[in-house]
Amino acid sequence: MSDTAARPPAKPLLAALLAGQRVDPPPIWLMRQAGRYLPEYRATRAKAGDFLSLCYTPELAAEVTLQPIRRFGFDAAILFADILLVPQALGADLWFETGEGPRLSTVTTPADLARLKPAEAIHEHLAPVYETVRILSRELPRETTLIGFAGAPWTVASYMVAGRGTPDQGPAHRLKAEDRPTFDALIDRLTEATVVYLSAQIAAGAEAVKLFDSWAGSLKGEDFDRYALVPARRIVSALKERHPGVPVIAFPRGAGERYAGFARASGADCVALDTAVDPAWAAREVQKDGCVQGNLDPRLMVEGGAALEAETRRILEAFSGGPHIFNLGHGITPDADPDNVARLVDIVREWGATRR
Repeated sequence: MSDTAARPPAKPLLAALLAGQRVDPPPIWLMRQAGRYLPEYRATRAKAGDFLSLCYTPELAAEVTLQPIRRFGFDAAILFADILLVPQALGADLWFETGEGPRLSTVTTPADLARLKPAEAIHEHLAPVYETVRILSRELPRETTLIGFAGAPWTVASYMVAGRGTPDQGPAHRLKAEDRPTFDALIDRLTEATVVYLSAQIAAGAEAVKLFDSWAGSLKGEDFDRYALVPARRIVSALKERHPGVPVIAFPRGAGERYAGFARASGADCVALDTAVDPAWAAREVQKDGCVQGNLDPRLMVEGGAALEAETRRILEAFSGGPHIFNLGHGITPDADPDNVARLVDIVREWGATRR
């Protein structure tokens, strides 16, 4: 084999996504890899003054996106932004309470819905996000994939109905039960806005996009199909029509057995798995349809040690028969140790090197 043939693709993550190609070592990045566990992030966040200013200042948002790439050499950078920028762009009030998280003006009635802007009107508000993408497309290393993202309609709607995050998405479930036409219209507006938003990220330079449905697991039966699967399928289909060849990663967190077949049913190129999913089961039932991403427990980024190495190797072995992007099963936590992150990257790459 020639040296050229032996080299991995310039962008291994894209190879795994676009062609369902097994790459060794498997590409690695981490959800929330730019975040409070990094001292350089905390310094930039302080410079911005507040979280929303950080999101809407392209030079600073690009900087925190680049920080984990410089430190760890991940195979992908994911745009630094927030899933609630879309409802703000649609006209909802958004602010963050210190120590408590986001707050929004609520959408619970037809009148509230009528006050929201049309999906195509979000661009002016989100222009700084698109500029961040353009900066990153210029400054990222050649081999690093730039991932754009958005929250999925159900998850974003659950915040908009409640005005905040809730443990069980109860307010959204109640509105869905008591006024389904209003709830369905909100889901439709968010689906349209998500297509518009992700399409603009791709036009600005995103090479792949990810759809985060963090609360999909609270949807059961027909509701899962109607509010998690169908919107994902609509979004993926519209993006594929507008941007052929740009891969989409879907993350229906908490989907359980519904992970099986989700890629086929939604059209997604890759399905991200949460921590509760058994890798051996997912290799049989999910990876057979294409690329999977995941799914190390984020607590091991805090604990490290032998458990980190053993669990990382278990996941790598389980998914060794097909395309796999190594990641966590949810976002990295603020108490993670950067040294454990560096060790994780080493384990993945050392393991992959033995398979070449």
